[in-house]
Amino acid sequence: MKNQAKALSQADPKRWLALALLCLANFMVIMDTSIIGVALPAIKEGLGYTQASLQWVFNAYVIFFGGLLLLGGRLSDLFGQRRIFMWGLSILTLASLLAGLAWNEETLNVGRALQGFGSALIAPSALTIVMMLFGGNPKELGKALGFWGASAAAGGSAGVFLGGVITEWLSWQWTFLINVPVGIIALLLSPGLLAKGTRRKGRVDVIGSIFVTAALVLVVYGIVTAEHNGWGASSTLWTLISAAVLFILFLIVQATKKEPLVPLKIFKASNLAAGNIALIMLAGGWIPLWYFLNLYMQQVLKFSAFAGGVGLLPMTILIAVFMIFITGKLIGKFGMKSNLVIGLIALGGSMLLFAGNTPNDGNFIVNVLPASLLGALGMSLAYIPATMSAMSGAKPDEAGLASGLANTSYQIGSAISLAIMVAIAGSITASQTGVDSVAALNVGFQHAFFWSGIVAFAGAILTLLFIRSPKKDEASNT
Repeated sequence: MKNQAKALSQADPKRWLALALLCLANFMVIMDTSIIGVALPAIKEGLGYTQASLQWVFNAYVIFFGGLLLLGGRLSDLFGQRRIFMWGLSILTLASLLAGLAWNEETLNVGRALQGFGSALIAPSALTIVMMLFGGNPKELGKALGFWGASAAAGGSAGVFLGGVITEWLSWQWTFLINVPVGIIALLLSPGLLAKGTRRKGRVDVIGSIFVTAALVLVVYGIVTAEHNGWGASSTLWTLISAAVLFILFLIVQATKKEPLVPLKIFKASNLAAGNIALIMLAGGWIPLWYFLNLYMQQVLKFSAFAGGVGLLPMTILIAVFMIFITGKLIGKFGMKSNLVIGLIALGGSMLLFAGNTPNDGNFIVNVLPASLLGALGMSLAYIPATMSAMSGAKPDEAGLASGLANTSYQIGSAISLAIMVAIAGSITASQTGVDSVAALNVGFQHAFFWSGIVAFAGAILTLLFIRSPKKDEASNT
């Protein structure tokens, strides 16, 4: 694989242009999880959502994105990375058009679910192409993953900013329609910039795909609806039990099937399992940070949607600068493990600052900017080594699977952690008596920040225990 990747990297003079295209697609995929945040009130009013059902504008995308990523990785390995990448772009573009033209909540929910399906094809195939283009040159790979990581992190933060701009100056429909021209341009450029990729013979594990997708959908569904139904409600318990049963059946199928969706032996690869756990914990800290920070700025400090988006720009800029120019060098000097641990600790520290220093009458310079930059620094240091760890040791014909696992870990970590933190914030807010609604809301936010910080610190501890440091010569070449 190393020699093949090196030859491909040296023979392809368009690899950096190809990387720019892949990063654009990755930016779109991640942005679609966050761009609708500030548009939700307008969507609720325009399509008649209830307060309870409004959550599905976000969750329909995340659930189908996370639930179908493993299938997307498998299809990428079997049918070629470029083909699946372009199929994903086509589905995402058409689904975005449907969502932008939605005439009721059911139509929008379907459009969002299809957006998630398209993104589930794009993400693993795109990351596999990145690894194939640059895997033979560790220095180039570190820089390429820096751009890749920056595009993902910037997509999450910039989505909130762009959502505010679009909602305030255009309409909520354009938070979806913006994908259409970008998707068309990406589709037109793909054949000229991307190689066809590798294909191998095999079959799609349909039964395994159904079991794992249903399990992931049910576990996320159970958690996100527990806020309204209650954690002890029979509907919540049976949903989570059903998810567990389906996941056990999935493992049985994978252990016995000749061509499984996820060969369980892949987890024997050094750092792969631990790297995926690190991605789960990283997402579990990072996604609640920008989510609740945006709510704090808009609902407590009374920022407009546009001002709240501007408030996130320093984070986005820091992430882009660090991931592109600095993180790769730090990995080369100190190794993946050190950077990952320090990054998770910095992210956790940022959350604790927010938990203890977000007063009702706070201001941006004192109460938002320092802690947000610390969190962005943590994300900048941790994302690339976590991704590299999660894909390390995978065989060439399992590259799509490994990237699918990595993306699945990040998305499921995002969905589960955010659902839990929203439930914590909601219950704490509801328990407040004798205080005004804004103050009660802020107390809930502070508890969510605190427990998100605990997730990040737990990730740092697990990294210390289970991530193996590479040999010195490997580290020096990274």
